[in-house]
This record gives sequence, C-alpha cells and structure tokens, in this order.
Amino acid sequence: MSSITPRAGEKSNWITPSLWKVFFQERKFAFLIISGLCGLLFSISLAVSVGAIPVPQQTVWSILINKLSPGTLEQSWSVGREAIVWDIRFPRVILAGLVGAGLALVGATLQAVTRNPLADPHLLGISSGAAFGAILALLHTGIFLGLITVPLFAFVGALGASALVLLVSRMTSATSADRLILAGVAVSFVVMAGANILIFIGDPKSTHTVVFWMLGGLGLAQWSQLLYPLVILIIGGLYFWLKSTELNAMTVGDETASTLGIPVARFRLTIFVVGALVTGVMVAFSGMIGFVGLMVPHILRRFVGGNYRYVLPGSALVGAIFLIWADIIARTIMAPEDMPIGIITGLIGGLFFIWLLGRGQRG
Repeated sequence: MSSITPRAGEKSNWITPSLWKVFFQERKFAFLIISGLCGLLFSISLAVSVGAIPVPQQTVWSILINKLSPGTLEQSWSVGREAIVWDIRFPRVILAGLVGAGLALVGATLQAVTRNPLADPHLLGISSGAAFGAILALLHTGIFLGLITVPLFAFVGALGASALVLLVSRMTSATSADRLILAGVAVSFVVMAGANILIFIGDPKSTHTVVFWMLGGLGLAQWSQLLYPLVILIIGGLYFWLKSTELNAMTVGDETASTLGIPVARFRLTIFVVGALVTGVMVAFSGMIGFVGLMVPHILRRFVGGNYRYVLPGSALVGAIFLIWADIIARTIMAPEDMPIGIITGLIGGLFFIWLLGRGQRG
C-alpha cells in the first residue's frame, strides 16, 4: 500500500513499479517484433534476388505483385527470370522461414520442459528419428500415401526417437540436465546407425536421394508442398504459445509446476509429441538442419527475458530470419553450386555450442 499511497503535497501515482515494468516490457517486445518483421521482409527480398543469376529487388517485387494481382504492372522482365523468382526462389525462401521458425519453437519448448539450456531437436535425437523415417519411406516403402508419406514417416520416426530418449533417461536414472542430453546424443547415434543400415541395404541407384536428408537442403521446395509445414507450424506454434504459462512454470522446476496444478509428466510428454510432429514435418521437407533450436532461444532471451509469452513468437521470427540468411550463404558461397544448408548451420551452431560451454564453465 505504501508504494501507491501519495505523500502530502505529492501527485497521486497510480501506476506501481510492477505495472511500469510490464508496460516497458510490452513496448520493448512490440518494438522487437516490428523490427523483426521488417528484417524478415528485407531478408526475403534479398534472398530471392541473390543467386547464380542475380535479379534486382525491384523486379522481384514487381513479379510478386503481378502474381498476386495479375495485370497490375506491365511486364518488363523475361519469362525465364519470372520462373527463377516465382517457381524456384520464392518457395525455397518461404520454406527456409517456415523450417527455421519451427525448429526454433521446438528448441525453446524443449529447453523449458527439460530445464536444459542445451536441449535441441538435433541433440535430443528427434531430427535423427525424423531422418530415419524419411529414409525408410524413400528407399523401402515407397510413396504409397502420396505427398504425405514422407512427412508421416518422419513424424513417426521423430516420435519414436523421443520415446527412446525418455525411456533411456528413465532406465538409467538420467534425470539431470546434462545426462538427458547425453541420453539424446546416444539415441541419436543409434538411430543414425539404423538409418545408415537402411541406406546400405537400399537400392544403390536411389541412395543419392537421401543425401538431401543427411546434409539438409531446401532446393526441392515447391509451392504445392508448402501447405504442410505451414499448417503444422501454425498448429504447433499456437499450442506452444497457449501453454506459455505452463512452460514458464516448468523452467522453475517440477515441484513448483506440480504445486501450480500442472501434470508434469503428462505435460512434458505432450510437448515431446507436438515437438516431434513439428520437427518431423520440417525435416521431411528440409532434411537434417541442426542447432537452430539451440541458438535462437538463447539469443532471444538476452533481449526479451525468460517469459515464454515473448520467447516463443520471438524465437519463431528470429529462427525464420536466421535460416533464410543461412540459405543465402549456402547459395552464394560456392555459386553456382548450392552448399547443403546443414553444413552452414552445423558450423555456426558448433561454434556457438563451444562458446556456450565455455561461458558456462566460466560461470
């Protein structure tokens, strides 16, 4: 009461320090989101314009406007350039944004429910399980369910790998943060060994197709396939954001979350299942791209704090921008050849991981 009761001769201050703090955080977050959206639009425009055949950004936006509203602008570009921009680069850049946002979201939520700052779909074996499912569909079962076959198998593989991690951690009593990561790494090695067996016994003429999933790439992006990752990203992201209060409680500890009425075990399992779904679909269309879910939440928490109401949408936005820029590097560093994007994210993520370990040691 003393903090809001004015003294004699003073003006009444009806806004408490906590309200001022919330108001400041909301404005800061809104500024970051607006800046991020502007950065995302700039990144998309630049990513579409650069490549082995550069296209002026004015032409890029003119083609986009004419595609959205035919006949709005007089066509002053060639048919070939329009095909490069609309049929090849735009789907690739949009897929990069969707995959980056999805992996960043899953990484942030895994770090909350495991209370482990090193949690990541790649390190916990989820990406490896998704790759195993994709390879199984491509080399052995065939696309018997149409376009949904590979995403479905990737989801089942990711879910199976998640279940293995939880099973190994329970069997070995590896409940601490560092041991859970070790369990995930062990499962990842086992699952990738199984994937290599599938490649070895598969048709040698078809095994070159799995290189896409092993190294990560966005070169096969098509407009007709973007609906799947978009829908899964919206559903998974909305679910995670609606559970931001529970995720905040999980970061404090299982006992605290239980006292708040959260069924800890069931909630953690649900997060793993939804995370496996998002990761499986993203890996099905982009291959194994590691460390996005590890880096992005760490970077974002430096600016917005630990409240998952802010961390989740911010992670999705920054993850999209990060992977678009990683794709720009992959397409230009060895032009006209495309370097697999998984190599770029692995290099950056590995250096970031080393820095994170050194920072934790100093701490």
